[in-house]
Amino acid sequence: MTEQPRSRVFLWVLLGGGAFFLFLVAIFALVYFSVRSQQKDSFGGFGDKIAVVDLEGVILTPKDVVEQLRKFADDSSVKAIVIHVNSPGGGAAASEEIYREVLRIRDQKKKRIVASIETVGASGAYYVSSAADKIFADNASIVGSIGVIAEWYNYEELMKWAKLQQITLKAGEFKDTGSPTRPMTPEERAYMQGLIDNMHVQFIHSVAVGRKMKDDQVRALANGKVWTGEEAVPLKLVDQIGDFRAAIEDTAKSVGIKGEPTLVHNEKDRKSLLDLLFGDVSDYLPNPAKLMQTNVGFYYLWK
Repeated sequence: MTEQPRSRVFLWVLLGGGAFFLFLVAIFALVYFSVRSQQKDSFGGFGDKIAVVDLEGVILTPKDVVEQLRKFADDSSVKAIVIHVNSPGGGAAASEEIYREVLRIRDQKKKRIVASIETVGASGAYYVSSAADKIFADNASIVGSIGVIAEWYNYEELMKWAKLQQITLKAGEFKDTGSPTRPMTPEERAYMQGLIDNMHVQFIHSVAVGRKMKDDQVRALANGKVWTGEEAVPLKLVDQIGDFRAAIEDTAKSVGIKGEPTLVHNEKDRKSLLDLLFGDVSDYLPNPAKLMQTNVGFYYLWK
């Protein structure tokens, strides 16, 4: 090989290596400034603050929301909490656990906590909102759905078509209640309905406690129906029509914050390198909200 081709190969290697290095620098810079901007949005500002907790999508677990609520409840610089709600509800127990924390902050910590319903605040999400000091909603928001649902698939006929046989060994008559491979017996249906009715009574009582109403008042509305925000005000399910900005301004005034309040958000999940390169990849991952329909469960969920 002559000296000139060797020089060209070296030049191309140098240029390629330099381009790859600049690419890596750009990626790390993007990650760094993205994280920095999130931290700035989350913890910036001085003096009295209003914390914002997002309750979005189907409620699958209470963990993240409850942790945020507890952190802000114990922060003396946070004078109030606004829950920004956009959820159709979700798991019965998960919704109840968040409700309990909201009620604890309101009644024991004596820190003002407000719910601002955006597009949807139904079923389990309304359950949570009912424990707040005040509920805001837009005129066209969907509110209510005080009820319980349990549903799953039955693929008995599919099993027969595929010539498959389900084998179940059990101790206890009701151990396999809800099996998707056979019809429910009348006794099993009555058993399941009893559980649902009991959870419905719990839901009604909790909303009554949160909204400072009588159980009978809530029971009259607890037929699973939803209302618009405008319709919900005279029903006492919502206190005031207003968007998120109105909820913030009213809350700031209620706790004595003058001028523009400083909003504090929990630090958002950091984006992965795949997300930064190719966009949000969550759409291509299994959706737990859909997967839960394949198993027996009890939900405060509007569909």
